[in-house]
Amino acid sequence: MASFVDRVTIHAAGGDGGNGVASVHREKFKPLGGPDGGNGGNGGSVVLVVDPQVTTLLTYHHSPHQRADNGTQGMGDYRQGRAGEDIVLSVPDGTVVKSPTGELLADLTGEGERFVVAEGGRGGLGNAALASTKRRAPGFALLGEPGQERDVVLELKSVADVALVGFPSSGKSSLIAAMSQARPKIADYPFTTLVPNLGVVEAGDTRFTMADVPGLIPGASSGKGLGLEFLRHIERCAVIVHVLDTAAYDYDRDPLSDLRTIEEELGAYRGDLGEVEGYVPIMERPRVVVLNKVDVPDGRDLADIARPSLEELGWPVFEVSAVTHEGLKELSFGLAQLVERQRAEIPAAALSRPVLHPQAVGARVAVTVTRRQKNGGTVYQVRGDKPERWVRQTDFSNDEAVGYLADRLAAVGVEDELVRAGASAGDTVVIGGLDDGVIFDWEPSLTTGPELLGERGTDVRVERNDRPSRRERRERYHDSMDAKTVAREELWTEREAGVWTDPNEGGSDSSGSGSRR
Repeated sequence: MASFVDRVTIHAAGGDGGNGVASVHREKFKPLGGPDGGNGGNGGSVVLVVDPQVTTLLTYHHSPHQRADNGTQGMGDYRQGRAGEDIVLSVPDGTVVKSPTGELLADLTGEGERFVVAEGGRGGLGNAALASTKRRAPGFALLGEPGQERDVVLELKSVADVALVGFPSSGKSSLIAAMSQARPKIADYPFTTLVPNLGVVEAGDTRFTMADVPGLIPGASSGKGLGLEFLRHIERCAVIVHVLDTAAYDYDRDPLSDLRTIEEELGAYRGDLGEVEGYVPIMERPRVVVLNKVDVPDGRDLADIARPSLEELGWPVFEVSAVTHEGLKELSFGLAQLVERQRAEIPAAALSRPVLHPQAVGARVAVTVTRRQKNGGTVYQVRGDKPERWVRQTDFSNDEAVGYLADRLAAVGVEDELVRAGASAGDTVVIGGLDDGVIFDWEPSLTTGPELLGERGTDVRVERNDRPSRRERRERYHDSMDAKTVAREELWTEREAGVWTDPNEGGSDSSGSGSRR
């Protein structure tokens, strides 16, 4: 089973907002006391947070589907719905968030840095929040907004100061084990290292991290071997160390040709951090050449032969042995000097106060109307954050809610934009996407349909109280009882007068039914 995963795809979904509720306050001696429907709770969001204790994306390899809780519906008596809890996903330092198409969304570095992958939907307003001086008793509420759903790709790019690169079996794992407390797997066959290894090196007062990248071979930048999977881990490193094998058994290899091959692969690799501010291209970073395995007699001879040619490149050259620890102290202090120089050239970004730019009061809502063709007909498409959100939150089974939506759309100038675009009565209009938007036939109106819904802002249940009082109920009861008494007296009088008699008194009529004369 894999224990290190540095690339996963997450299917994130924010929670849906709870619906608002339409309710009327009921209390003894206060019949129909006005609207008291509460708002729905907001849906939870899916959030990525950098945690220094996390070193792999293995958790999300096994559980790629992440969904936050929904908000609950509002209730009467002004009770608000419960907000859904956010799902916090801990990711390693150096995680890059990209869209499925490769677009860079976020570069998470530094403990506690956050990124919202899928935002939860807003809760709908209850009729208490929708009440105003003109609409004192709304008979509707707004629906909760659906949560955002999005697929993102997480890639881990190790945050290290020094990266060790080289051919397989060049001694990179042995070198990081000798210079730090890291204990990677070491064996005498190629591609022993299948995952990057990190180690902390101390040289005097300087401490820096070192990454051991799996071996590179010709064509690694195009996907051969393991290079393409792990070249991303050197994108953040300040110093690149070429570990050259001076005891290689291949007759067609030598330190200088190995160096040129690795440089070609680094130059051909195209990362995706170029958009990040302060990013330094890989080919512009300082290099260090390490001739490893000089403890082998043939290795020391080959190092002596190759060193003059390597020094002509202008990079520091060190001869070391991971077995005998020869030259490791000089190498650690040399790397520490380069790391300190790079840190000084790229100072940490100064903390700045966040500047908020709230939207001006009364600012016009951004609405666009575009004439498009769909299924052989002309459609006028309305786009805008607020109009699309209003449509999603409207209960189209409630006429008053539809009228409220019409008022809001008219207030932000949707009808004016439709007129400018050339729309006329009866034309098809869609708000939102062409495939998933709300489609209707446009009927321009200045009053937005109050003749159909009645005067909004009033409610007969509140404006006109037809509930009888106790005295009126008592009077009605007595009147009813008096009417019953009179009816009984009339029936008794008719009986005494012989109105109800049997026409065949004592006769043979088997029906036994009487008749009225």
